[in-house]
Amino acid sequence: MTTIRDTDSASASASASASASASASPRPAKAVEPVQARVPLRRLAPLAAQHVLAMIAAPVSTVFLVAGTLKMPPGATASLLSAVLLLCGAGALLQSLGVWRIGGRLPFVMLPGGAATALFLQIAQEHGAPTATGAVLLAAALLLSVLPLYARVVRLFPPLVMGVTVLLIGIAMIRVAARLITGPDGTGEPRAVLLAALTVAATVAAYVFLRGVWRQTSVLIGMATGTVVAVTTGLGTFGPEAGSGFALPDLLPFGSPRFDLVAALPLLVFSLTTLAEITGQTVLNSETVGRTPAPERDVPRVARADALVSMVGGLFGTSLMVTSAENIGIGRLTGVRSRFVTAGAGVLLIGLGLATPVSRALAGIPEAVVGGSSLVVYAVIAVMGVEMLRRADLSGTGPGSLTAALALTAGLLPLLTPDLYAGFPSWARTILGSGVVAGTLTAVLLTALLRPFRGPREQDEDADMGKGDRCPPEE
Repeated sequence: MTTIRDTDSASASASASASASASASPRPAKAVEPVQARVPLRRLAPLAAQHVLAMIAAPVSTVFLVAGTLKMPPGATASLLSAVLLLCGAGALLQSLGVWRIGGRLPFVMLPGGAATALFLQIAQEHGAPTATGAVLLAAALLLSVLPLYARVVRLFPPLVMGVTVLLIGIAMIRVAARLITGPDGTGEPRAVLLAALTVAATVAAYVFLRGVWRQTSVLIGMATGTVVAVTTGLGTFGPEAGSGFALPDLLPFGSPRFDLVAALPLLVFSLTTLAEITGQTVLNSETVGRTPAPERDVPRVARADALVSMVGGLFGTSLMVTSAENIGIGRLTGVRSRFVTAGAGVLLIGLGLATPVSRALAGIPEAVVGGSSLVVYAVIAVMGVEMLRRADLSGTGPGSLTAALALTAGLLPLLTPDLYAGFPSWARTILGSGVVAGTLTAVLLTALLRPFRGPREQDEDADMGKGDRCPPEE
């Protein structure tokens, strides 16, 4: 018996010793997700600069388009550019790092929306810049308010509706960009047309012959080439404003905002359509960084950041600010998926926004050069609309082709015959006279009315858009 007890004691002692040894040995470290990985500063700086180079053309060209259309003086243009760069940087930080339920905590950057800028300018030209500023604030507030109904609202904007909207925005903006070249009377000087054409040619050459991140900056390279040509040949002038050091942009550059719901309708409708775009970009970015997409959790976070930065932007004279897919391609190209890299890009953008000489130098670019670059940017937007329509069922077996045809007709009529609704009440002229609003509302209404007659492909699209309903809830 003694032998048995001794054996049992020895066995228990050995077991306890093994257990203590196992608990004392270090556990293997949990693998860090690529999106959460910290990047050393020596690598972070150049990687962040890549993201800035890839997206800088969009805010610069957008500001020049606004300034040229609204005839802003160089000093005001420099202040607006400074504000946009600061907001792009703050938005990139907010989306990348996240605060509470604001920001997707994904490697996103933020830009002034090209389509939103088109609508902002339309409202500013028809109702005044203060009303356009009020429209931005109303649209951002609407986006925040509908987020609890995200899953239902996003169903109103399938690829067919989004395609019609984006295509009409691109066409409308090509017309606006052309006015930068021709002037408000529509009769351009030959040298201005030539300078714009050379800018477009330089942009195309950069896009065709360059690779990687340099190819993504082709619009900026085209603007720089056009400016050099203007100065060296006398086709235009480059006149930057004097200034040095650092400075904050001007608050309310267009005066106190005016709130007009009817005038703001184009931006209000557009703010709802952005939910579909945000959904696609969030899913794509999640897949790129190796995270399981969770739209119902992440899309409201991304949209909240968009709306809050847009509200601040409205106070500094900008249109809606939106998250951008510009940087997703860089993530795939470099294999670096860390959200801290885009946060670093945000810091660089804030520094550029505060640097007065940078914004004042960029504000001196000739209008014809800006017009040429804008033609490229907004032509691409129109093609994006065509690509979205290709994802819809336009085969003729369902109502999709008829819906697209009638929606495009409703949207193009105000552009082709501007006085068509001249005899209507002012509220009707505002709604029907905006090609984007008329076309989008027509597409939404016809899609809803003809839903029982959908084809199999359209039903599959609805099923795909409803996948977010089964995603994890917000934390």
